[in-house]
Amino acid sequence: MKAIESFSNRLIDNVEQVIVGKRSVLELLMVSLLCEGHVLLEDVPGVGKTMMARALAVSLGGSFKRLQCTPDLLPNDVTGVSVFNQQSSQFDFRPGPIFVNVLLVDEINRATPRTQSALLEAMQEQQVTVDGVTRKLPRPFLVMATQNPIEFEGTFPLPEAQLDRFLMRLPIGYPTAEDEKTILNHLRREHPINHLKAVVTEDNLLDFQRAVWEVNVDNSILDYIVRLVTATRTHPDLVLGGSPRASLALYKTCQALAALRGRDYVIPDDIKYLAPVTLSHRIIIKPEAELRGRSTLQVLTELLNSVPLELGLPG
Repeated sequence: MKAIESFSNRLIDNVEQVIVGKRSVLELLMVSLLCEGHVLLEDVPGVGKTMMARALAVSLGGSFKRLQCTPDLLPNDVTGVSVFNQQSSQFDFRPGPIFVNVLLVDEINRATPRTQSALLEAMQEQQVTVDGVTRKLPRPFLVMATQNPIEFEGTFPLPEAQLDRFLMRLPIGYPTAEDEKTILNHLRREHPINHLKAVVTEDNLLDFQRAVWEVNVDNSILDYIVRLVTATRTHPDLVLGGSPRASLALYKTCQALAALRGRDYVIPDDIKYLAPVTLSHRIIIKPEAELRGRSTLQVLTELLNSVPLELGLPG
């Protein structure tokens, strides 16, 4: 797993030439890449979401496209369209922006539900079907979708089925005063993204994505994951708890985080670190609990402190 740790650090160090002071967020993005998952970035405009996606794609040596969502965006604008070729008397397929390694879906909640659903097959199956023909997407394939948690006018909230397709929901947050000063100094002449180079290859990433599954998860850790997710289904403040897909997401991300940190085994701290970003968007708090000031993160914190971890003892 040392090779995965070295690979991840090389990639993160390179992205940090553009994105300052957000190493923990970049680590979680790397975890998502290793799991072949997708990320929902939920934060205010101007904190670096677009640059983060661009820098990640460049560092991987992969392709990058940005899809700006608006209410008039159609599903074919995402997946592609077949156009009749008069010379050949056949339909030629013109691929949409989804045929890319890193796709930034900006303000996804401004797209209509019909267009949002066009992403479902791509995110889950890594393929799209247009006019009855199924086409594979390139690998690696990462969707980074953004939404503004403050502005809701004229938006279409993501349905639960769509939210569940995102492996993680990540806030980015404002930089510290010192980091913001560093950002301003970096931008005095030219944006550092213009000089960023690829430091890893896509083939390396694909090999490591397969290797992550070899990280050992002890039965006691497995039981802890299941008990934690099960507890969300019976919590009095929640109307919807985590599904088996939530358990699988926590399981996979813990394996990837362990590998990223040079270990071939998962520890309880991995679960406690990843549970908030993998589970918070998969559970729904009751309206009356929300009126009392309760949040999904508060509920998860309580469960992490109360659900017992039963470590197996040698006989």
